[in-house]
Amino acid sequence: RTTKQQHERQPTPTLTKTTEAAASSTPTTTSETSTSIRKRKITTATMAGKAAAVSKTLKKGISKKGTRIHTKVHFYRPKTLQHSRKPKYQQKSTPKKNTLDKHSIIKYPLTTESSMKLIEDSNTLVFIVDVKANKRQIKAAVRDLYKIECEKVNTLITPRGLKKSYVRLSKDYDALDVANKVGVI
Repeated sequence: RTTKQQHERQPTPTLTKTTEAAASSTPTTTSETSTSIRKRKITTATMAGKAAAVSKTLKKGISKKGTRIHTKVHFYRPKTLQHSRKPKYQQKSTPKKNTLDKHSIIKYPLTTESSMKLIEDSNTLVFIVDVKANKRQIKAAVRDLYKIECEKVNTLITPRGLKKSYVRLSKDYDALDVANKVGVI
């Protein structure tokens, strides 16, 4: 085909408002009726063409997304949706028991010569305690077990792997009396 034939086959433009109004009104003569019928056929043909074009684009899909320009050399995986855990059963059937109570914190009092000297001279008791116990827990355990107030607690871990605590008593309490009560002396 030549370009001239292609131009001739192109559909005619759609009707304007004035021509639509003329097509919708009742014609008076036969020449007017034939032109109005022709115009109606043209409008239905153009509307069918439009509908076909719309359906084609809908089937194909409208994409507003363009190609992404990568500015870095490395690719980082995008963060995807992470659901919160909804377990069907608990991981632990029973709650964890507190293993450090007052009886397990203080293992036994130390009865060496140096500890006896500390009892007499500096009003201090020496205990072997649990390695995981801290100074506050040791102080609370001594207060609960022996009904005495501590002024200060010093701790060290021996080369054998035991934790030794030096519990200095307040001036209201005597370490000799407490040691007798505990059974150290």
